[in-house]
Amino acid sequence: MGSNGNGEGRRVLRRVGGWWRYGVIAGVPLVVAAGLGYAGGWLTPGRLTAQKLVDQLQSNAGVHPGYRRNHAKGVCVAGTFTGNGALQSYSKAQVFAPGVVPVVGRFAIPGGNPYAPDSSAPIRSMALRLTQPNGQQWRTGMNSMPVFPVATPQAFYELLQAQQPDPASGKPDQAKVGAFFGAHPEAGAFLAWVKTAKPSSSYAVDSYWSLNAFELVDAQGAHHPVRWRMVPEARADGSAGQGEDYLAADLVQRLAAGPLRWHLLVTLADPGDPTSDATKAWPASRREIDAGTLELTSTQPQDSGPCRDVNYDPLVLPDGIQASDDPLLPARSAAYAASYLRRTSEEAHLPGSATAKKEAR
Repeated sequence: MGSNGNGEGRRVLRRVGGWWRYGVIAGVPLVVAAGLGYAGGWLTPGRLTAQKLVDQLQSNAGVHPGYRRNHAKGVCVAGTFTGNGALQSYSKAQVFAPGVVPVVGRFAIPGGNPYAPDSSAPIRSMALRLTQPNGQQWRTGMNSMPVFPVATPQAFYELLQAQQPDPASGKPDQAKVGAFFGAHPEAGAFLAWVKTAKPSSSYAVDSYWSLNAFELVDAQGAHHPVRWRMVPEARADGSAGQGEDYLAADLVQRLAAGPLRWHLLVTLADPGDPTSDATKAWPASRREIDAGTLELTSTQPQDSGPCRDVNYDPLVLPDGIQASDDPLLPARSAAYAASYLRRTSEEAHLPGSATAKKEAR
């Protein structure tokens, strides 16, 4: 890259702050990873593959057998979602009809290190599996940020490469990270958010955005582009978490006092609103519908809880919800599948897995 790109990279670094803020983006990505993945044509010979993407995640965080390659540190939660019927004219999905469906979920922090301090990044994630009465599932992975840093799988992969820690310092090279952002002005909205973001003291006080757009399909077959977010009833008190593992302990304490609740707010796009670019927020004036209430009632460790074996693939969708044209969705699906196969084979000690190789030495 020429001198202009490097100069802009340095200016970006000065505007946002130290290298550590860019480190959080290597975890954010698990917005970009999950199950099946040939849709969209990005998994073709000579181009980016799910294996390359997961390999790069491992290069950045190391290999921790049996753990997810991103959002490795987390906890299981369970509860229900109560639909209120407000979205029934936009979607035929049973989950939006009046009634209650069971939920198995997971909270996590970004990154592939399951031993990272909870304060290592200002981002938290919420993943949910909702099971309808007809057996169909809706799986969704959301993050506590309003936009994603990049718009394509290739750009995300290049971001991970730029953030790979230098062997000598153990930290990303500021020049490489700055050069990347200097060449990707679409990351501006995300960088502005990162500049003021602080790690919350509780999973319970964060809102969680879908980031990607989806389409609701009504009974007549009409499609309605949407995004959604979960908004908590609990409010932050400004306190900071204490210790390295305060998030799980806080969740146990809060749930002992009663359920935790979020409202599912679904935003309807206007014509012309971008559905293929997760770096761009839609105007705040767009119509928003409260579609129901998520109520979480219990938490369990991730190594023994019900979320352990769930692949939160965002393309597992019931009738009435479909993927948009966002290229990150098939990439997420494919990378999640690759990560899932690696960690489950390691747990099973299958030949070729990291665990099996370690035991053979």
